[in-house]
Amino acid sequence: MAIVLGSNRYGKAETRLVRVTRAGDTHALIDLNVSVALSGELAATHLTGDNAGVLPTDTMKNTVYAFAREHGVGSPEEFGLLLARHFVATQPQVTGAVVGLESFGWERLGPHSFRRAGDFVRTATVIVSPAGEQVVSGLKDLVLLNSTASEFHGYPRDRYTTLPETTERILSTAVDARWRHRSTAADWDESFEGAKDAMVNAFVNTYSYSLQQTLFSMGSRVLDSRSEIAEIRLALPNKHHYLVDLSPFELENPNEVFIAGDRPYGLIEGTVTRDDVPPAAMEWYL
Repeated sequence: MAIVLGSNRYGKAETRLVRVTRAGDTHALIDLNVSVALSGELAATHLTGDNAGVLPTDTMKNTVYAFAREHGVGSPEEFGLLLARHFVATQPQVTGAVVGLESFGWERLGPHSFRRAGDFVRTATVIVSPAGEQVVSGLKDLVLLNSTASEFHGYPRDRYTTLPETTERILSTAVDARWRHRSTAADWDESFEGAKDAMVNAFVNTYSYSLQQTLFSMGSRVLDSRSEIAEIRLALPNKHHYLVDLSPFELENPNEVFIAGDRPYGLIEGTVTRDDVPPAAMEWYL
């Protein structure tokens, strides 16, 4: 039996970048977390320690900062494409690059004053490889809650089932969504806002019999409204809310006082796609 090297990659993770654009007295602020991973002809460094083909990860970090100065930073998708294409084009031993970005929002308070907007994190992943180029946009930690219009019943029961069926419950989740674009050309900011709004609107307006049903409704609304998006993957943790027993205090609790559960939690995951769109040339993940 032979032992061989399998798939591998390496890179610089979580380079923190803040870019200030100073246009007179009014400034603009972009705050990113950038991770780069490269793959290609890298067997020698693993098998013999030959580093001739290993671009230092410190160089990757420096490239992020230099590109921010030389080219500016627009949308996360645009900046990610710029970086990924650069590494593949300038390093002959590198055949694939994955650039992942987290974009942290800031709310303007004045011409040069800002407050961190912490309700969700925008994400982007750019892949450049021999199979082509791919852009995946997304968001995470978008917390949503419906205080009614949610039920859960009709499920199978066995000797270990204790959960009571309900026709009235709080439905809450922290949305983690990624959507694959048909091409690498789009109005990234407008597309992102449209997809986010579609998901939120679907959550608000879907009477839910299961979180799975809500997931499909959210994904369908995105694809119905955004023709540039090929498919979307969602991971929806069920942020459980448990009714507090107030009977020891001789009080009724008509669905008003709850414990917000931390863990464990249900985790619902799924992909919503178009039946007329070719499958992705490269695998992509949440």
